[in-house]
Amino acid sequence: MTKQVRRGEVYYADLSPVIGSEQGGVRPVVIIQNNRGNRYSPTVIVAPITARMQKAILPTHVRLEHSTLPHDSLVLLEQLRTIDKSRLQDRLTKLDTNEQAAVDRALARSVGLKSLDGD
Repeated sequence: MTKQVRRGEVYYADLSPVIGSEQGGVRPVVIIQNNRGNRYSPTVIVAPITARMQKAILPTHVRLEHSTLPHDSLVLLEQLRTIDKSRLQDRLTKLDTNEQAAVDRALARSVGLKSLDGD
């Protein structure tokens, strides 16, 4: 039986090993995959979250400020990864409706479903 996770939930996950500029280590991730896939698949699509707020803000980033996370953070939708559910650790929180809508918009930009200015 696979771990039951839901879209929009935030977990700690171990993203190591990595290559180059990939986000790694144990860090929060938000579940991006749809709930049907989450129910039946042993893998899950996630976006890493960083507390490095000084990072350049891109159209594929979503700020999570004053959320239930330990620190103000950025969701990095240009860094999507498919990981085995065994990499997921503790559940931290679930995005609220406004945060989820912002993630959906940034995700659409990241995968080319919504154009960026000049693209």
